[in-house]
Amino acid sequence: MTTSHPAFHRRRSAMTLLSGLALSLSLTGLLTTAPAAMAQAYPSKPIRLVCPFPPGGAVDIASRAIALELSKNLGQPVTVDNKPGAGGNIGGAEVARSAPDGYTLFMTTSGIQAINPALYAKMPFDPSKDLAPVSALVSLNNVLVLHPSVKANSVAEVIAMGKAQPGFINYASSGSGTSIHMSGEMFRSLSNITMTHIPYKGSAPAVNDLLGGQVMMMFDNIPSAIPHIKSGKLKALATTGARRDPTLPDLPTIAEAGLPGYESGVWFGLMVAANTPREIINKLNAEVIKGTKSPEFVKRMTELGYIIHGTSPETMA
Repeated sequence: MTTSHPAFHRRRSAMTLLSGLALSLSLTGLLTTAPAAMAQAYPSKPIRLVCPFPPGGAVDIASRAIALELSKNLGQPVTVDNKPGAGGNIGGAEVARSAPDGYTLFMTTSGIQAINPALYAKMPFDPSKDLAPVSALVSLNNVLVLHPSVKANSVAEVIAMGKAQPGFINYASSGSGTSIHMSGEMFRSLSNITMTHIPYKGSAPAVNDLLGGQVMMMFDNIPSAIPHIKSGKLKALATTGARRDPTLPDLPTIAEAGLPGYESGVWFGLMVAANTPREIINKLNAEVIKGTKSPEFVKRMTELGYIIHGTSPETMA
């Protein structure tokens, strides 16, 4: 499924304007022709795509899927480099410091762009100034999943448990500020119960502890939760979107299940270091959009619950 997403229009990255003294007409000529020449030769070597979360989670799955398409379209290997930690800030800072040449890409999330700046007092980079958008890639809903041993089989029963035993319920997340964390915080706030948040360095390690019974529940991204739901290893109660998710149509939304007004989700998109030549950004954008229309990409992403976008840099900003 391909659509637009309102979150893509909420923030517009500031674009730095480069200025300088033209020492001569020949220098001016070099300044105006160099970017076009660079874009024409790009890419001439392998490209690295930094994923700010560990292997196995929804961000990693999306990163690897688009890296495969870009490798085919650009004629150079695009390899995923996982740099987890600090809610995505570690990976983001590394890309922000990288050369603005299009050879280091970043898979960002709506949490990194919109939530982290408010949550972290000292971010190591400014997502709106130190990175430049390429394309919004996908969006998705989360799903409330419980370890099978938890004696609650509906949203109402989870809330009742929380009210009867304040502080008894704990929930895992992929890190502070992520959509998984914020989905839990919204649930806690609207239900007026006390829950203990247990952050991890990514969805995959959080799910591992949930599967092992070390934590009770999680608002996981649907793509990484689906295999465990289908195998019966996790108990799914409701999804976080405004409407039922087509991947899990039998599950109610959390709003349907007893918390009116509840809605939570996330989007992922590609970025590069600020000041990357516009010609290179345009080339990357064209190949990303081409990749999102690949039958293999569409089939894999939609089966896992992703909503495919593929937008202009301006739409993402």
